[in-house]
Amino acid sequence: MKSIVVGNLSVGGTGKTPHIEYLIRLLRDKKVATLSRGYGRTTKGFILADATVDATTIGDEPFQFFSKFKNIAVAVDGNRTNGIQQLEKLVNPEVVLLDDAFQHRKVTAGFYVLLTDYNHLFADDFILPFGNLREPSMGKKRADLIIVTKCPNDITDLAKEKIKQKLKVDVPVYFSHIVYDEMVYNANSQLRLAEMNQSKLIIAGIANPTSFIEKLKNEGDEVLIYSDHHEFSAQEIETIKARATNKIIITTEKDYMRLQGKIDDAILYYLPIKVALDNTSQFDKTILDYVG
Repeated sequence: MKSIVVGNLSVGGTGKTPHIEYLIRLLRDKKVATLSRGYGRTTKGFILADATVDATTIGDEPFQFFSKFKNIAVAVDGNRTNGIQQLEKLVNPEVVLLDDAFQHRKVTAGFYVLLTDYNHLFADDFILPFGNLREPSMGKKRADLIIVTKCPNDITDLAKEKIKQKLKVDVPVYFSHIVYDEMVYNANSQLRLAEMNQSKLIIAGIANPTSFIEKLKNEGDEVLIYSDHHEFSAQEIETIKARATNKIIITTEKDYMRLQGKIDDAILYYLPIKVALDNTSQFDKTILDYVG
């Protein structure tokens, strides 16, 4: 079984989820499993996702994987070693994608993908509590390749070269940017953003919501910002409903996993994102050559 870690040196906000989804799509011809800690879940131990799970039992990001990709196995376990053993026993995948496991030294993966945010490069950051790094930037030496995420769509070759020099690594460095869907979705319908003329309530409970809000916000729209992986209380749900009078609610896909079933689906939508990488063919070849 091949194993690929997607992680970061910082405390979060680098865009792991859409990059894991990129790998899921790339490896669609393989038997793939994802293994996450299941941040924010109310359960403990190993869980292999099935029809009984939701965001509270396995966490919002794993539930997003489970909801979108029907041909993969999705598991959570705070003990990654046990999680891998259970997956081998129950699923026997060809590839396991380890979500946010860059610091899990008890697990030695076959391939390490390190993400760093264009606006918050690990080379410019400091260890907690003075900065946002979980470990010293020398942890970069464990990476097999690095992706600089959330880049401007028009980033220049000169800017890329300057970043590569700043990172000071001997492995390939790729650059990715966020691509927003032109539609918003819920369980029953979809709407085209460009044709939407109704006022919106925009809800974001992610680490860095600026670009998401900028993509959506027009004059007359309201915005509610919460912490990353925020668990909405009953009182907050009532506040959202009150603020959404005569509005459509648009939230992130991750937040939708926690809000669906609590707010009328007729007004609750999410905006999906994907990532686009530079030098895609070389990146894909590197991953596929490793997987075999």
